[in-house]
This record gives sequence, C-alpha cells and structure tokens, in this order.
Amino acid sequence: MKLAFIVQRYGTEILGGSEYHCRLVAEHLADRHDVDVLTTCAREYTTWANEYPEGADRIRGVTVRRFANSMTRNLEEFNRHSERIFCQPHTSEDEIEWLKTQGPWSPGLVDYLERHHQQYDALIFFTYLYAPTVMGLRVAPEKSLLVPTAHDEPAIRLDLYKDVFAGAAGIVWNTEAERQFVTSRFRTRALVEDVVGCGVRLQEADITNGLHHPGLARETLAPHIEGPANAFRRRHRLHTTFALYGGRIDPGKGCEELFEYFQTYLKEGGDATLVLMGVKLMPLPEDPHVKFAGMLPDAERLAALEAASVVVVPSPHESLSLLALEAFAVGTPVLANARSEVLVEHCLASNAGLFYADRWEFTEGLKLLMQNAELRETMGANGRAYVNRNYRWDVIVAKYERMLRRLAGGSAFADETGGALRRRHVAPPRSRRGADGRRRDDGPRGRGGDESRRQGRGGDEKRSGRGGRDRRQGRPGDRAGQGRGGGRQDQGDRADRRGGKRPDASSSEPPGKPAPRADGQREGGARRRRGGRRRRGGGGQKNEG
Repeated sequence: MKLAFIVQRYGTEILGGSEYHCRLVAEHLADRHDVDVLTTCAREYTTWANEYPEGADRIRGVTVRRFANSMTRNLEEFNRHSERIFCQPHTSEDEIEWLKTQGPWSPGLVDYLERHHQQYDALIFFTYLYAPTVMGLRVAPEKSLLVPTAHDEPAIRLDLYKDVFAGAAGIVWNTEAERQFVTSRFRTRALVEDVVGCGVRLQEADITNGLHHPGLARETLAPHIEGPANAFRRRHRLHTTFALYGGRIDPGKGCEELFEYFQTYLKEGGDATLVLMGVKLMPLPEDPHVKFAGMLPDAERLAALEAASVVVVPSPHESLSLLALEAFAVGTPVLANARSEVLVEHCLASNAGLFYADRWEFTEGLKLLMQNAELRETMGANGRAYVNRNYRWDVIVAKYERMLRRLAGGSAFADETGGALRRRHVAPPRSRRGADGRRRDDGPRGRGGDESRRQGRGGDEKRSGRGGRDRRQGRPGDRAGQGRGGGRQDQGDRADRRGGKRPDASSSEPPGKPAPRADGQREGGARRRRGGRRRRGGGGQKNEG
C-alpha cells in the first residue's frame, strides 16, 4: 500500500508527543509499505516558524514532504483569543479563526492532499487538535484513519471537532480510557476502530547486552560498574538513588507542580535527586537536589530510564505516555499523576506504578519507592511483562495492518457505490446497541477489534475478571498491598475472588465507604477511597507537539 501520514511537525530532533509517536509508526510501517509524511516546515510548536527547508526529504526510510506555514503564532494573542473562545459565545467562523491563530496554518499541505490523495491507499492523521487534521480529513474521509491522541482540555469542547471525530472512516485509539472519553462526548461513525497505542522497542536483551549508538562513546568499565545504566550514573555524577523526568520541561506537562511537590518531599526527609532530561521551557529550581541533563541521544536516554530508581510522569493530560511505557520496558516503576485517566489505567493494568492526587500522596509514594528496593524490583518485572503483552512492535504493526486491510475493503465498497461512505452525501452507517450498552456498527468489523474489547483491550487486568480491583489499590499510602505494585496477594483474597466475593470481604465497612487511614498518615494524604482519586476539573490547553 501507499500510505500518507499527516502531522503538524516531523523530525528526528522532535522527541515526545504525537510527532514522535507518528515517526515511530511511520518508520515501522515503511518496512512493508511505501510511506510518505506530509508535514510543515516548523520545528518549534511555540511559533510554527519555517525552519526546515520546503520540499521532499528522506528520513530513515520515509519520504517527508514539507510545506511552508503562511503565518507564525503569537502566543500572547493566541492566549487572549483562546480565553474569548473558551469562555464566551461565538460563531463557527470564530472557531476557524482560532484554529488559524493556533497554527500551524499551511494551505500548501491541504492543497497537495486535494490534488494527490488519489495516489494514496490510506491517509493517517495524527492528533485531532491542529489544522492539518481538521482541514485534511475533509478531503477523503472514506480512506482516512485518525489517531486522535485526545484528552480532556478546553479545545476539545469546540464544535469544529465534532466533524473531525465523525468524519474519519477509522479511529486508532491509544488507550481504552481515551476511547471512553471521546465516545462519551462525540458521535463517532468509524467503520474500523481498535485500541492500538504505540510500540516500545526496548527489550531486556538490549539492556543486558548494553546499548550502543554511533554518536555515543562506549566506556570501558570495571566489571562491577559495567553497563549503560552505570555509565550514565558515572557520566552525570549520580552516586545515589534518583528520580527521573523526561520530556518537555514545561508547566503544561505538570513540571511546575512536580518541582513544588519535590520540595515538599525534601522537607519531609527525602534525600533523592530529581534528574530532568529534555527541552527546558521554564526556569528550574536552584537546588542541588535538582539536576538538568539536557537533551540526550536515544541510547543515553534509554540508559537514563534504566538507571533511575523511579520515573515520574507528572502530566495531567496524556493519551498514551511513551515515557511511562519506556520506563516499564526497562523495569523501572513509575509515579504518575492521578488526574490522567490514561496513567491510572497503565498503573492498574500493569501493577508497575503508583499514582498521586496531591503533594502528600506524591511525598509518601516517592518515599515508599525509594526506600523499598524489593518493591521496585517486583514492579519492574510487572512493567516488562505488561509491555511485552501489549506494546511490542509486532503487536502494534499487526493491529495497524488489520485496520488498513479493513479500511481498504471499505474504500473499495465506497468506490463501487458512488462514494457511499462519504459523510456529507448519505446518512451515516446504522448502529445498534447491545445488552451491554456498547455501540456496534453495521459496517465491517474484524474479529481482532471486537475480541480485544471483550477481553479488556489487550490484557487490562482490571476488566479481565481477575478480581475487579479498583483504584484504591494503586494508592501509595496503601501499605498493606504495597501500593498495588508489589504483586503480593493474600491467599484468602484469591479464594474470595474466585468465589465472587469482594476483595476485602472481612472488612466491616460497607462497599464504597473509605477505609480508615493508616496510623500517622497525614490528612489529605494517600487514602483508600472508592474510585481511587478525586475528580478534578478539566486542564488547560494542550498546544503541544
């Protein structure tokens, strides 16, 4: 097949976010298909200034076609415009103007799609948010796959995105939490859909044998300090345990809150170091316990993930979190922001992470993980198994291949019937709801998507009948179960679950009532509660790469 990926930015220098996700998928599908990427000349999402040369290029086996942006973004003006759009009555024309102000605005890219879309068997759009997807999806919706990377934010409530989610013939979800969030707010008409995510290439053999990169000098070390993780510690003079964050160092990624909570951890007796790797987009605390490692080559970045005792994922808005998955893959547990449904789902399904909703839960969770090496080892093994079940590249590529074949069948049917799948010309495919309340389209569905939905989407244990565990067990203050990540379960609990009883049947508390706090636990700290965490209001605008 000849495939076109449409994304707002593209390049090996762009790490993290939907652009990195898009590049990984494009490179892996390029092994089997003729792949083009249609993108802009922008390198930085803050301005969308044209930095890459316009025209075609070849990057890691993928043809990249770049188109110039006709305008740059003024952040102050855009923020004022966003406040008006999000808080005041407005028209559809106002929303299109907001879309242009947000950027990137590249008429040449959309024009190229309109003139050349016939030469592609499928169009794959990454991220619902930006103009290339909003405008490009209108060109050939019957052969378009949308990878929304959606989460709760003010922009997703705009009416212009209704057509985006209703228009695509196929939707590639990152997680079940993302699918539930979007389908609870939008009417989707996808003929093909599945929870796919993104592959993680890291394997235990890569870490055991050492990672080598042409741009990274390999150190000759004594046997007791051999290996990429120890080499990373030596290079950055990290002689004690440390927590790691990787990605954009930006308030929008939860970093401002992370720094505040880490200061509380230090004041409460914690002595770990916080290491930051990635692009710095905000001032850093002047504290000897906070170290900035900068942008790292791929091999050194992976070594950092393995060397860390804990990887902190502070973003309240995630649709997948490759940082968490890469940490799991090298056997490092995570401490994640509980305001992200996706991160909570990863922690519960993997048994490889804790999540926090306030500074005291962060403090207690980080202390627990830093002080308990046995717990870290058990959670690390759980994380590797989780990635191996769900996020190996052969698993991800097979899901994309299945969806592309089904989409090609739907497109052929559309051609034979005069464009029956085009949303603007005929009514959408009829759908029905089963006894479980879930929508089932009359369009073609493969066994894979339906089967994964019945089985809890690829090994999600919280829906697999293995106990009906709820989020309380992912709390760092839940010492009896070692924060859900310890992998230890009382035999009596197992017997109760097989008999259909609630896990804590011996408790005198009625279902849904919070369990008593542990002795000495702070008020507002890590508590057992039904649902696992407080629900908070929507976050700010994503506007990320």
